[in-house]
Amino acid sequence: MVGCSTATLDKTAGMTPTQLYADAKDEMNSGQWEKAIPLLEKLEARAAGTPLAQQAQVDKAYAHVKAGEPIQAVATIDRFMRLHPASPALDYALYLKGTANFNENLGIFGSYTGQDLAERDQKASKESFEAFRELTVRFPDSRYTPDALLRMGYIVQSLAKYEVHVAKYYYKRAAYVAAINRAQTAVTDYRNVPAVEEALFVIYKSYEALGMERLRDDAKRVLEATYPDSKFLASGGTGESGGWLKLF
Repeated sequence: MVGCSTATLDKTAGMTPTQLYADAKDEMNSGQWEKAIPLLEKLEARAAGTPLAQQAQVDKAYAHVKAGEPIQAVATIDRFMRLHPASPALDYALYLKGTANFNENLGIFGSYTGQDLAERDQKASKESFEAFRELTVRFPDSRYTPDALLRMGYIVQSLAKYEVHVAKYYYKRAAYVAAINRAQTAVTDYRNVPAVEEALFVIYKSYEALGMERLRDDAKRVLEATYPDSKFLASGGTGESGGWLKLF
């Protein structure tokens, strides 16, 4: 009797798939993602093999994204894409996958600490970029492609800034060769982004610190030719007037 009295009753037991979906949508519309997700999971099981089950999977991925659960969102999307490779919602699924990792890159802690996104690990950014890239290649006419392209541009800038941030970290610790290598990655892999200017300056300052005058002068010439109005050279290459050293 005690066991029976404490058993959890499934209030959805007698509900049809349509009713389940309606309840799940109500929870989503109210921002109750944690309540919507289990309803969508039950719907997926009860409506297995139907278009409604596919919709439940996509909606569940979206709910995970909104609930701040990118790992669960990506797992749901990957499963959906594996089970339904010809689904008309495939472009949306790829967009959701990119968005899930994009939001993970933003992170809740950055909002409170003011930390630059480029200073954080970029694994999520790279995964986000790949999802958006696949979307734009496979579905160039998708309604989600224009926004994906914008996000890809942002990610590239973030990745370049991350390389410069690491290079500056090494420079501060007098690991000048490591600083040069990391800054060179930004210059080589990420063209036409603002961070390249600072990457070139890191290379110039690192060669200067190493006493390698020819390479220092070469780096400076490249910087001056590429960015004739470089703010990093405004004080004759010291970086002090621009506060560059204070950025560490």
